[in-house]
Amino acid sequence: MKTYTKTIIVTEEDLDELNHVNNVRYVQWVNDIAKAHWLKNTSKAIFEAYFWVLLSHTINYKKPALLGDEILLKTYVTKADGVTSTRKVDIYNKASNTLLASSETKWCFLSHSTLKPTRITEDIKARF
Repeated sequence: MKTYTKTIIVTEEDLDELNHVNNVRYVQWVNDIAKAHWLKNTSKAIFEAYFWVLLSHTINYKKPALLGDEILLKTYVTKADGVTSTRKVDIYNKASNTLLASSETKWCFLSHSTLKPTRITEDIKARF
């Protein structure tokens, strides 16, 4: 399991009417880090041949994030079988190392040429 991390700072645009990070923003961060991890670990040829679609998403919110907080996103693939992959994303307050939210997403691997699900190759599995 290869972990990919990214750090971000909470801005005013991330906040809801309670001055906490909006729940929708956490979902966006989960999607953004999954995409960044994919782009980092794939070649141009792989990127042009395959893509992922989201099948399911669960997120558990533990504690709020506030304006100016430094957020650490950690993601890794926990399972890749057949045409599906399961990814975890943990979201921490970097200063306190407090878990703010935890997400699990299930993705389907598709071919650009057929637009149909395709088996995850051993090469792709090895990259994650």
